[in-house]
Amino acid sequence: MEEKTVMAIDLGGTQIKLGLVRGGEILCSMQMESQAAKGLGPRLREVERCVRGLLEEASLTASDLAAVGIAIPGIVDTDHNQILKINDKYNDAPTLDLTAWAKNTWNLPLMLENDTRSALLGEWRYGNGKGVNNVVLMNLGTGIGTSAVMNGKILRGKHFQAGILGGHFMVNLKGDQCNCGNYGCAEAEASTWNLQKIVQRYPEYSDSLLFDRPQIDFKVIFQLAAAQDPLAQLVSTECLEVWSACALNMIHAYDPEILILGGGIMGSRDIILPYIQQKVNGNAWATWGEVRVLEASLINTAALLGVSSLVY
Repeated sequence: MEEKTVMAIDLGGTQIKLGLVRGGEILCSMQMESQAAKGLGPRLREVERCVRGLLEEASLTASDLAAVGIAIPGIVDTDHNQILKINDKYNDAPTLDLTAWAKNTWNLPLMLENDTRSALLGEWRYGNGKGVNNVVLMNLGTGIGTSAVMNGKILRGKHFQAGILGGHFMVNLKGDQCNCGNYGCAEAEASTWNLQKIVQRYPEYSDSLLFDRPQIDFKVIFQLAAAQDPLAQLVSTECLEVWSACALNMIHAYDPEILILGGGIMGSRDIILPYIQQKVNGNAWATWGEVRVLEASLINTAALLGVSSLVY
């Protein structure tokens, strides 16, 4: 029987990606600004308009679709298609009945999943995790997103939190307060949302090339580190250490064969990949061998492919 097409939606912090997916292939796709600070409800009308455009492009109608799949950066009750908790973006999402929205708008069932878990599903089924039954993913970007596959099953847990809170492993008990309320989480110590504060806490900041930069991201950090700026070198090394600690925690918690690294910060893959692989080789408790550290192969499409795969 021919596979039906899925309308997949990836609700990112800055961009919403939409795609028509069939059998692991994206037929067509587009993206729109998320305006996540304003909530999800106000963006649904624009999502509907974009979906209609994709259907027209593919010469399909809603009746040709099997379901709507949505990946969202929050804790998701996949049994009841309910968003339980979300942090600092789409804050109205837990109050929305997205199942009813999909039914009323398209007469379609809804599949809802955490975004990093969806990304891992995509990498596991179609990308660099294919054929391996024990895989963990770390997405390094605005925050640190994680997820895990164990013994051929995506890990969710009793309360749907298992695997996805690796960014909140505490790596510095005397560190910055995280947006989750704890102190010294990996996210608070080495992610984009807190990077400006991380840089400014050093007395060397006023003498650094970073001082005159209106906006600091990890691309700038690694560029200036390569240019021998002392503070950029210090911050880049400390963040590499934090990401390595987070990776080791993921490995010790979930016993994978492969660690996949994704996210926007992987633009500096030539530095990050060998650094973390070396740390893993030297410090991971893996008596059976070495955990391979790989870059995500489906940088922009993993979550779309992953959430669509839940339909079949």
